[in-house]
Amino acid sequence: MEFFFPEDNLTRTVPEETRITVLTAEPYPDGRRLRVNLNVTPFQKRPYIEITLTNAQNEEIATTSIVEPLSWNLELTMHIRGEHHSPYTLTARLYYPEGPTAEPVQYVLDVNPPQPDPRPDTP
Repeated sequence: MEFFFPEDNLTRTVPEETRITVLTAEPYPDGRRLRVNLNVTPFQKRPYIEITLTNAQNEEIATTSIVEPLSWNLELTMHIRGEHHSPYTLTARLYYPEGPTAEPVQYVLDVNPPQPDPRPDTP
């Protein structure tokens, strides 16, 4: 059953050809969150996607799993916890539980730590 109207002349790929085509991230002004954009080739069968954020010391900061997304254009927010250690590496892996698995895609970015509020505290 289709939940969305299919786009005209759209070719959907089989699992062996389904890949991540775009992975980008942009820090929010607060320095504590990332807006992650992920595009996948249009698919016949919905994949699974694992996204991991690591810091410059290769410590895992955040991870998320997307199970059978309905769309091939995804946007999500990931939270940065702990002290800032740029650069950060975002790694996305597309796979099917019964196979196949696509090569992971990486995106590296710098994130500035949150700045203190310049306004003085007032009672």
